[in-house]
Amino acid sequence: MKSVIFAAAIASAAAFAPVQTGKATTALAAFENELGVQPPLGFFDPLGLLDNADQERFDRLRYVEIKHGRIAQLAFLGNIITRAGVHLPGNIDYAGHSFDSFPNGWAAINGPDAISGTGLGQIVAFIGFLELFVMKDITGGEFVGDFRNGAIDFGWDTFSAEKKLQKRAIELNQGRAAMMGILGLMVHEQLGGSIPIVGEM
Repeated sequence: MKSVIFAAAIASAAAFAPVQTGKATTALAAFENELGVQPPLGFFDPLGLLDNADQERFDRLRYVEIKHGRIAQLAFLGNIITRAGVHLPGNIDYAGHSFDSFPNGWAAINGPDAISGTGLGQIVAFIGFLELFVMKDITGGEFVGDFRNGAIDFGWDTFSAEKKLQKRAIELNQGRAAMMGILGLMVHEQLGGSIPIVGEM
């Protein structure tokens, strides 16, 4: 009986002994030095979108991230500006509805005082046109998300390589912040209440 108790004690103690594990190698190491891998998070892929991914997959995801970041920046600033009372002058339609006669945020699209279905259809068609024919990398730009296409420069070619990398990192981080910002504004709009700077939701 003593030997059974002794064997059980040894077996249970072995369960707490450290286990040697081999160093796992992964394809993620290939992307740990890419632009956007910055403190405090470093390489952040909680959904595993880059598990066993190649450079082409990474470039596609980066392209989508940059494009969504640019759209979110426009959406966030547009939301803040219209809530501050700044609207386009004139009328939005031939019926004489002024731009400031429609509510701000989501209520401008869905609600009792929303833009008409025809107007919303025109907006969606315009965005589709931009997506399909304008916001494209036609010439194979300098980097993923380079939509200059040999036409618009704004002094980019005068920057050093380090300055270009810094500017690209700034755009990437501002896009990420804007995506979280517009999401936060949409959530707060549904919750109601008031937010500093933005005002009444």
